[in-house]
Amino acid sequence: MKTIKLLKYIAFTLVCGVFSSCADFIDNAPDDQLDLEMVFNDKTRTEDWLANVYSKVPDSYWQFTRDIGWDTVGDDITPSQRWLQWWGGTLLNFRVGNYYTNSSWNSGFWNELQQRIRAGYILINNAHPNPLQKVTEEDIELMKNECRFLIAYYYWMLTESYGAVPYFDDVVDVNAPLEGMTHGQVPFDEMIDMLDAQLLDLSTKLPDKWEEAFFGRATSIASLAVRARMLLFAASPLVNGNKMYEGIDPLYNGKQRFNTTYDAGKWKRAADACKLLIDKAHAAGHGLYYEYTNDGKIDPFMSYYNLFLKKTSEGNKEILFARPDVNYGEYERHSTPRGCGGNGGLGVTQGMVDAFFMKNGLSPILGYHANGSPIINEESGYTESGFSTEPEIRNTKWDPARKSENVKPGQITVANTYNMYSNREPRFYLSVLFNGAWFHQEGRTTRMMSGEWDGGPTHDAPQNGYLNRKKTSLESIPRDGKQPYRPGILYRLGEVYLNYAEALNESTPGHSDIILYLNKIRERAGIPEYGTGTDNNGFQRIAYNDNQSAVRELIRKERRVELCGEGIRYHDIRRWLLGEELLNGYDYGMNFAGTEYSDDTNNPKAFFVRTKALLRSYQKKQYWMPVHQNQIDTDPTLVQAPFWESEE
Repeated sequence: MKTIKLLKYIAFTLVCGVFSSCADFIDNAPDDQLDLEMVFNDKTRTEDWLANVYSKVPDSYWQFTRDIGWDTVGDDITPSQRWLQWWGGTLLNFRVGNYYTNSSWNSGFWNELQQRIRAGYILINNAHPNPLQKVTEEDIELMKNECRFLIAYYYWMLTESYGAVPYFDDVVDVNAPLEGMTHGQVPFDEMIDMLDAQLLDLSTKLPDKWEEAFFGRATSIASLAVRARMLLFAASPLVNGNKMYEGIDPLYNGKQRFNTTYDAGKWKRAADACKLLIDKAHAAGHGLYYEYTNDGKIDPFMSYYNLFLKKTSEGNKEILFARPDVNYGEYERHSTPRGCGGNGGLGVTQGMVDAFFMKNGLSPILGYHANGSPIINEESGYTESGFSTEPEIRNTKWDPARKSENVKPGQITVANTYNMYSNREPRFYLSVLFNGAWFHQEGRTTRMMSGEWDGGPTHDAPQNGYLNRKKTSLESIPRDGKQPYRPGILYRLGEVYLNYAEALNESTPGHSDIILYLNKIRERAGIPEYGTGTDNNGFQRIAYNDNQSAVRELIRKERRVELCGEGIRYHDIRRWLLGEELLNGYDYGMNFAGTEYSDDTNNPKAFFVRTKALLRSYQKKQYWMPVHQNQIDTDPTLVQAPFWESEE
């Protein structure tokens, strides 16, 4: 018999004893009773099966960047334009409107998630105690509840992507006639109600936490986290009273996919779900991740930096659900300048750069003129003219400028930094690698001008003048293959605080918890809070207009900055119905063809000049992924996603 090493997914090593591929066995031969008895009469093989059900929990690094593509289809992370020709089966063509019902998508959602759902049901129906191998009734019930969680989670991932999908509450007989295996899709709200009930029930049956050896397995807190984010989406304009979907073709069963009547109660339901999650998470020991300076103050740089690099056993109690094995190596290599041993084409947009606050907590850019030029907030102190004469020093232990000449404690930049990047908030420096930033692994500044070490015209260079820095490590040396471990965080408490603030602002405007939880994020970020008087960091609070619309904008601005590059921004744009507004037209950046370290707008060779980059296209059909045409052709009960029906 051939033994292979199975995916080390749920933090323990499993071995497939008799199968050349456990995944192939589970997907292709799940109904042979003799084989099933062989699996579920053996502890290791039962655990193998469970590990395979877990195996489609997404990788929040490389899959979110490339295969699933949630990070790169929004307006914060941007890949090299030339990768459009190299990366087949991704959503890069979706960005430019070059996507059709027969386009491929490497997520594997439609087929592979449903395969894992089926595998979960098989375990639920067949797993049993095994006293000889010390498998107890409690062990089996826990495994079954983990599968129930994964089934609900995968159905939510499908529903979030396609809007309406088929739902099965048990294993379907693969030998049944076609009409016995197909029954059309479930309307969005019906699916939400079913999953809501399941996840809430599981939150009373799964453990609050696991030992470190089982990091990444389902918990009661993870159930509540998936539920809360799902209900926030379900309350949002895309699916709550959206008149755009009036009159679209019904589903196979005659039901409408979306309820086009607005229901304010959905926002309260979401707010209550978020508050329940917060209370339960706090009770289970979760909290925002903090590190501190030598004088005992919150270190916003180190707090936000290590939030993404440390796991729960290292003190990171902010994690609510994570995948322990992720491909951060490829992600980090593509975020590293090409002249420093990387494939440096994974960048951030100029719009993302503009979104970060100044260190005084004010927005530098208030909007854009028709020609794309920024409307600068003069009160913020922001300028796009000139270069710094001195290094910038902050009260932090973060040391990106290590090994630079005459480096000082707390130094975050070097002299001659473009002023656009000066006096910005901590999260900016932890998320954006800009031209002229110190890169200590090479002992030099980044040089992203065309023809230089890190610049074009190659596709392995930042097409708009920036590289991504978020979730990367200062201890990594990609040239030598040194890349410290980090978990793939899918849900964290900081997001929940912002979810709660948003849902509460829509359901109960003026509630004191709205600004309270918004300010918790700003306090950790090291920028002034909103309100009056002095905040916990000693900053003068920022006055704000306490009406629903104004606070909504404060929350959305904070979400964009705090949650950038975490697979969330694109879904925010979708659920707010802002796709046509934010994902059409040009992405901007610095001058990719620039060869001079200059900001002279009259010099075509100057690098530091706002320049058009990728031209994007977004239509109303793109709010949902299309069901692949092969599936439509195979299953007569399936109905295509809205507005994709006319595709050839």
